[in-house]
Amino acid sequence: MRLLRSRPAPPAPVSPGDVLAAAEGLRVRLGARDVLHGVDVAVRAGELLALVGPNGAGKSTLLGALAADVAPSDGAVRIHGRPASDWSAPELALRRAVLPQSSTLSFPFSVEEVVRMGRAPWAALDPEDDEAAVAEAMAATEVTAFAARPFSALSGGERARVALARVLAQRAPLLLLDEPTAALDLRHQELVLRLCRERARAGDAVVVVLHDLGLAAAYAHRVAVLRAGRVAAAGPPQEIFTESLLSEVYDQPVEVVPHPRTGAALVLPVRER
Repeated sequence: MRLLRSRPAPPAPVSPGDVLAAAEGLRVRLGARDVLHGVDVAVRAGELLALVGPNGAGKSTLLGALAADVAPSDGAVRIHGRPASDWSAPELALRRAVLPQSSTLSFPFSVEEVVRMGRAPWAALDPEDDEAAVAEAMAATEVTAFAARPFSALSGGERARVALARVLAQRAPLLLLDEPTAALDLRHQELVLRLCRERARAGDAVVVVLHDLGLAAAYAHRVAVLRAGRVAAAGPPQEIFTESLLSEVYDQPVEVVPHPRTGAALVLPVRER
């Protein structure tokens, strides 16, 4: 007897301010090490949240937990108001899209084929939107010109933009991006953060792990500063990015000065002449 699987329900419409992902007293232990210690964070529709902090602070682990890819040791993670473990894999794929730090493929897929993979969660629901979603994502990330090239033949920066295009093509209301600007030149770093702001402006919730505090200050609505597996501070970057806090968290003296035109915080290491 053949079992019929029910189709996953598409996500319900969201309103600005709705919490699409939340960690509550989150603790994560990986192997013999406690990586996160009682973290509380909420991700809201219409908001770009940047996770910042030094290496090993727990940023990627927190992102993985919010994506339901890393299991809590204690506490809870909720996605769209429900415990993350309550969602099936197909249901999760319709509600959140994840960009890992690196993307590797064993087969010679073309750029367009990789981007089209982002449409897989919608195969049983809304395939007529596939062409538009793929074309829009490739245009937004400026990869259309080499759509036919093998993914394996691309530079690191080009691969990063194609991977982001796949995430955008998925059209999930919650985007979780781990260091999306790490391999990019100056122009494309700005492009990626503008795209993140645009997705937030359109109503999505966007979480980005960043090392560049200037980008976080310029584009994020809120930042969460992690240190040793805990949230040291959270709030608007213009309030959170202070010389005393950042110097302590990064164990490096810094000065914070306003951008002469926008007023956004510029974080500069203190250097001897």
